[in-house]
Amino acid sequence: MTGLLRTLVLRLDESTLATDGTTLFSDLTFLRELGVRPIVVAPSPESARNVVRLMNRTGDTAVGLSGADAGMIPASGPEVGAVQTRLLTTLLGAGYVPVIEPLALGLFGRDVAVAPDAVASALAQAVAATRAIFFHDAGGVIDAQTRRLIEELTPAEALALADDGNLAADLCSAIRAAAFGVRGGVGAAQIVDGRIAHAAIVEFLTQRHLGTQVAGTVYTG
Repeated sequence: MTGLLRTLVLRLDESTLATDGTTLFSDLTFLRELGVRPIVVAPSPESARNVVRLMNRTGDTAVGLSGADAGMIPASGPEVGAVQTRLLTTLLGAGYVPVIEPLALGLFGRDVAVAPDAVASALAQAVAATRAIFFHDAGGVIDAQTRRLIEELTPAEALALADDGNLAADLCSAIRAAAFGVRGGVGAAQIVDGRIAHAAIVEFLTQRHLGTQVAGTVYTG
């Protein structure tokens, strides 16, 4: 399908949502005012409902969705299938912010819990997102030799790091999702600490990396 103009897929984490004074919601408002279309993936169904309530206290723009709604995200076991984008396109075109619970439509019509990282990556590829941002309290990928933050990786480099067994499992999940997203046509993907003020704005609108960006070779086949 044709890519949606300036679409951002943002995968939240619990640490960001638990941060007092988080700029997340004001950042989403600011990005929308610039014409960016955010799609938010929550870490759990409960947190998704909380995000919708918080966003709608000021703007009435958030719409909570399960990945099973309208068969949007099918799944066979833990694997996410081809995303059906019609509902997302309708909501984004009307100016709403979809907030997605990490659930998919499984066999026999049952809801299936799936990894938020996999949901975010699949959604970002399906809508040809400009960016996919994965919040993680590690703040990015640290070089084992220099102990410094790695600012940029190709998808191949990211997958190699995720597979070497030296990183936390949840960080590896985010790294793989970022790499597969870029290979699937996403403009770039970042792993960043969402507790940092205005992290989403900085990563989306500037050349500065607060975390680790995955970009480079794109496979569309």
